[in-house]
Amino acid sequence: MDAKFSEGMSHEITIETSKEHSARKFFPNLPDVFATPYLGGYMERASAELIDKQLEEGWQSVGISMSLQHLAPTPLGMKVKIVTKITKVEGRKLTFEIEAFDELEKIGKATHERFIIDAKKFEERVAAKTAKWRER
Repeated sequence: MDAKFSEGMSHEITIETSKEHSARKFFPNLPDVFATPYLGGYMERASAELIDKQLEEGWQSVGISMSLQHLAPTPLGMKVKIVTKITKVEGRKLTFEIEAFDELEKIGKATHERFIIDAKKFEERVAAKTAKWRER
């Protein structure tokens, strides 16, 4: 792995929220607004995209932690912008600070860690675990 990562590298994505992003997808007695699990998922996506642009073939990244604060509701139909920035590089472990904004205000922030992996070794590990599980 020869990818070069440095503090300050950033990336952003914008999504348009819709009914498929509703908190009610998770439980019917929740508000019909942009759900926290989707916010976290898009934060992870933005960070993974930033890493992926730098990786050589055969390398991927996996999320290993996220501390997320969902600060404000977003009505469905609004656009959400996610901005991620690398704040720490420790070998193959990268730390990100992430902010999310709807069309009117900041709606979330998170600290996220990702680890760069050898895809082939990871797939072998998953296959071995799957085989062990099926043998039970």
